[in-house]
Amino acid sequence: MEKKDIDELRGKVLCASVLERAGWKVDLKESTRKAVKYRRGEGQIVIVIHDGRGWFDPMSEAKGDVFDLAEHLGAAGFAVALQQVAELVGFTPTQPAWKRPARTKPTAPLAHRWAARLKPRPGSPTWRYLAETRAIPDHLIQEAVDQDRLREGPHGSMWAAHTDDAGVVVGWEERGPEWRGFATDGSKVLFRLGATHATRVCVTEAAIDAMSRAAIEGLRHDTLYVSTGGGWSPTTEAAIRAIAARPGTVLVAATDSNLQGDVFGNRLRAIAQDVGAGYDRLRPSRDDWNDDLKDALRTTR
Repeated sequence: MEKKDIDELRGKVLCASVLERAGWKVDLKESTRKAVKYRRGEGQIVIVIHDGRGWFDPMSEAKGDVFDLAEHLGAAGFAVALQQVAELVGFTPTQPAWKRPARTKPTAPLAHRWAARLKPRPGSPTWRYLAETRAIPDHLIQEAVDQDRLREGPHGSMWAAHTDDAGVVVGWEERGPEWRGFATDGSKVLFRLGATHATRVCVTEAAIDAMSRAAIEGLRHDTLYVSTGGGWSPTTEAAIRAIAARPGTVLVAATDSNLQGDVFGNRLRAIAQDVGAGYDRLRPSRDDWNDDLKDALRTTR
């Protein structure tokens, strides 16, 4: 088959088709429009990106196009992958049942969208979501507001800022009672809460978990609580490396108590070893730190 025919085939078959035919299912709770998470079995995850044309495995370094995916799932070499993909021409994968319709008009610049949103305040929908649904203490919410890390999202959701090394907002995690996503056109770097130049850096997978761990620890003054937003982009890794390289820094992998959390933890340990930083691993008793926080509050009542 000539290159132009291979390119044409690559454009006709989505990664979702390969996954669905192989029995993988969409995890709606963990997916966004730009990053659709597929699962099969225990710990098997593939995330489809680039409008269905690309993918990566968060448990390894594997990534690529639809042909690479076919090989990743078991095709014995490119020729077999080519045949398997060709058989899927015309196959239409099931579309996820998204919680909100796609935007039909251009989005405003990130800085404008962030500035246009109100900060949470006691009694506001976002404050109630964090305090009542997520059990984040009021003083911790206020601290995050004072550090300009939170905004009121639509329908009682929370926006939690991701900033670059200069403190510029480059994106935000979106979490609410009926929605989970990330800022359209935004970049995942790090959500940061606490002492900017702390020597102890507690790395979690979600801003809710960063705030939950901070609440459990009493917002230690020597600690910066950060979140990767559930991803591991080159910009995220670069930001963590820059922080870890500061003299006397200890990286604490406070990621979830599951296979993905262990993979992230191993990456953090490797960074610590590379730059000469300290390393520690904290595991929640439940799936994540927010569940642990809720359990702790139940036992004290």
